[in-house]
Amino acid sequence: MPLALFALAISAFGIGTTEFIINGLLPELAADFSVTIPAAGLLVSGYALGVAVGGPPLTMLGGRLSRKTMLLWLMVLFIAGNLLSALAPSYGVLMAGRFLAAFAHGAYFGVGSVVAADLVAPQKRASAIALMFTGLTLANVLGVPLGTWIGQAFGWRATFWVVVVIGFAGFAGVLALVPRQPRPAGGGILRELATFRKAGVWLALAMTVFGFAPVFAVITFIAPIMTGVGGFSPGAVPVVMALFGVGLVVGNLIGGKLADRAVMPSIYGSVALLTLLAVAVALVAGDQVAFVIAITLFGVAAFATVPPLQTRVLDAAAGAPTLASAANIGAFNLGNAIGSFAAGLTIDAGLGYTAPAWTAALLGLAGLAVAGAAGLQARRLVPA
Repeated sequence: MPLALFALAISAFGIGTTEFIINGLLPELAADFSVTIPAAGLLVSGYALGVAVGGPPLTMLGGRLSRKTMLLWLMVLFIAGNLLSALAPSYGVLMAGRFLAAFAHGAYFGVGSVVAADLVAPQKRASAIALMFTGLTLANVLGVPLGTWIGQAFGWRATFWVVVVIGFAGFAGVLALVPRQPRPAGGGILRELATFRKAGVWLALAMTVFGFAPVFAVITFIAPIMTGVGGFSPGAVPVVMALFGVGLVVGNLIGGKLADRAVMPSIYGSVALLTLLAVAVALVAGDQVAFVIAITLFGVAAFATVPPLQTRVLDAAAGAPTLASAANIGAFNLGNAIGSFAAGLTIDAGLGYTAPAWTAALLGLAGLAVAGAAGLQARRLVPA
């Protein structure tokens, strides 16, 4: 694989760390700002909505730039958002910093997915995308557990300062290793917008929203699930988050290999497995050993969905993929927002800390239904 893919993965590592780090620091943030756990969880939803809202407009605004230049400016925006978060004097300012960093997230992975796919042969596109997303998954193995430990030991602000440093490293990697790709000729932004007339693109986006929503329904509240139901100590949270991250790495690589062979069957299988494992998490939350096994496997299923879902939207938007790719990153994060918000509502309703896992299972069933509709629509377009 080209070295440029590893450069993309470095930035993905930083972005993944800042996205997921709040999950391990909810108790500390809630205590520092005197808000409830569900209110602190809105920092996850707010970030996800920032990705969903910011990705497509930024991609359109950067349409006159080369893709490498666009990636570099997005890293500058990411660094600025995390600086604001590190310095935030209030909950509202922290939310603003999260939202600003999130704007860079959606466009970065959208543009980066197209860059990664263009660097390799067509039959290896899903694996190339998976390699870029490996940075995101490694963030859960290394960045998030280390960031959680730093936040618990030195305060949550220290974690954001570390993310700023990673952001600078990502900028340097893109600058040094990613080749300068010219803007695609023919049609520009109008051509990119026209692809949204295709029903297949909208179904691909909907698959992403509901197929990935179960992940954040569970992971946003993993700390209170562990300490409030499983009887884990707070110090065990980073360890279990690391195991969850190992599952993400494995699932991402498996998903890329399977999607190179057959995209839609990979989506059906990974979303179905994710749904079943959400049920398992709910049922075994009080058993520490079984919970650790279930949450690790949940991580495998979670990111086994990512390469096929991202590849599917590139296929559906063939010929004009950049904006649709960014929109799909927004769709992932809209799913994140829906999952974490819905799970928070169940906790506020007094249904307990296992309710998020049951919510995840219901969202997974919705994802399977949309995937079935997308599969039927795709088959109707193929001549007999």
